[in-house]
Amino acid sequence: MISKELAEGLNEQMNYEFYSAHVYLATAAYCSNESLDGFAKFFLAQSEEERFHAMKFYNFLIDLGQQAMISEIPGPKAAFSSVLDAFEKSLAHEKEVTRRIYKLADRALDEREHATMTFLNWFIEEQVEEEASFDAIIQKLKRIETDSNAFYMLESELGKRTFENG
Repeated sequence: MISKELAEGLNEQMNYEFYSAHVYLATAAYCSNESLDGFAKFFLAQSEEERFHAMKFYNFLIDLGQQAMISEIPGPKAAFSSVLDAFEKSLAHEKEVTRRIYKLADRALDEREHATMTFLNWFIEEQVEEEASFDAIIQKLKRIETDSNAFYMLESELGKRTFENG
């Protein structure tokens, strides 16, 4: 049986993952408004992935006999000065997700809650991938600078992204 504090932390993270899905949906809307459909598709897939993450927390809580407590999701900020700015803010958001996951993992470790530690290890590995992916795109955008052909090629490449759970 997990502690009340750990169950609350898992619920908080579940809700933050739902919030993350909204963050990326809002970012996709920004890209769509700027007629950057490839980037919009990338962020739509990212939004789906975050919802999948939230549901992993939901199902884990249920499996532990805990109630998944769904809270209000605040509206995300959706103002960006550029696509580069959108990706930089996304990387900062992912770093916050990582910080939260680490804090939760530390609590599980302190409580010697092995099932939760194993569950959270998946997210720790996922966060390494998430941060690396956003950082790589940022580096490409910075190298591109004003090369419209390279920008178009990157947008086309990112527009091919789909989300498949599992």
